[in-house]
Amino acid sequence: MTKTASLFTRSAALLYLLALPAFATAAQAQSPGGPVPVTVAKPVVREIVEDDEFIGRFEAVDQVTVRSRIGGYLDQVHFKDGSIVRKDDLLFTIDQRPFQAALEQAKASLAVAQTLVEFTKVQFERAERLSQTGNIPVATLDDRRREYLSAVAQVDGAQAAVVRAELDLQYTEIKAPLSGRIDRRLVSVGNLVQADQTALTTIVSLDPINFYFDVDERQFLAYARDARTRNESLQEGAGGVDVTVRLADDMESPVKGKLDFAENRIDQATGTMRLRAQIPNGDLILQPGLFGRVNMPGSLPYQGILVPDDAVGADQDRRIVYVVDEAGKVTPKPVRIGPRIYGYRVVRDGLTGDETIVINGLMRIRPGVTVKPELVVLPPEKAANGASQ
Repeated sequence: MTKTASLFTRSAALLYLLALPAFATAAQAQSPGGPVPVTVAKPVVREIVEDDEFIGRFEAVDQVTVRSRIGGYLDQVHFKDGSIVRKDDLLFTIDQRPFQAALEQAKASLAVAQTLVEFTKVQFERAERLSQTGNIPVATLDDRRREYLSAVAQVDGAQAAVVRAELDLQYTEIKAPLSGRIDRRLVSVGNLVQADQTALTTIVSLDPINFYFDVDERQFLAYARDARTRNESLQEGAGGVDVTVRLADDMESPVKGKLDFAENRIDQATGTMRLRAQIPNGDLILQPGLFGRVNMPGSLPYQGILVPDDAVGADQDRRIVYVVDEAGKVTPKPVRIGPRIYGYRVVRDGLTGDETIVINGLMRIRPGVTVKPELVVLPPEKAANGASQ
């Protein structure tokens, strides 16, 4: 062996001896008998109300199919298709000339009837004076009275004809019966409109807007029981329960409203009860027919135990969490979980809320191992908006 090779061998041996303590420390940390570092925390205990979720659709509070009360030819359209209209805005005009002529004729007939009343009144009064002196028979006086009363009745009929002609003339201007968004025109100018038959367009109200959804019998009975606890009735105004509706597009913020109606019977075909919530829609984003998911309280307020989803593991067909004792020993504990609320998972059974559980590092532990816990405090709300997930 050369002098250079001998020097290299001694240097390598020296480096190996210096590195032995570090290798031993690393091996001890990675050995099965060493404590496993994990993150632990106390469950969040706070008053919660569990939510139930249902699927439904938005419907307009009011919807009207606009028709004409009179027949005639459509003369003008005064709106833009799809625009927002206000109550009493002018929408259509029927050709007014025939109705204007009918009104003038009715007024002329009224004038004739009023002239006849004046004439027959004079005749009746003269006959009455002559009858007192015996110059005309009583039968003639009765004829004059009949003619006068008949003329008065004709005036009443002529006045009614004038009122009817004025109404028909007013009906030539078709106005919006409510505020909302109008559909396209269904009849073009120049077409004949049949009274009370031809659909001209439709209008739907937008603010507020209704949301309808169905609940099954079991849930309906539970809601009714909770309503009785609050001294309310589910049928009478649906208890006024606050609800949250989420749209199909998650980019839109959830909207809030109140239950205001429940049907008066269970649908025998589906075994469900239809409920309705009314939602404010000041920005007019919500449209009739939109799909949505509604969350409503599914329980009365109670002290709930909440844990992160990462803290819940699986052991065959059951859910477990790992509880750490004061000595650092890990013990699996079966739990029954519920929905997500405030960004956490509800634990309905299995925990009291005083335990210390593993919330991070579940993949590195097994039952009975010793861990090196790092205690953290969970915030009351994990979700950004604090809503049910």
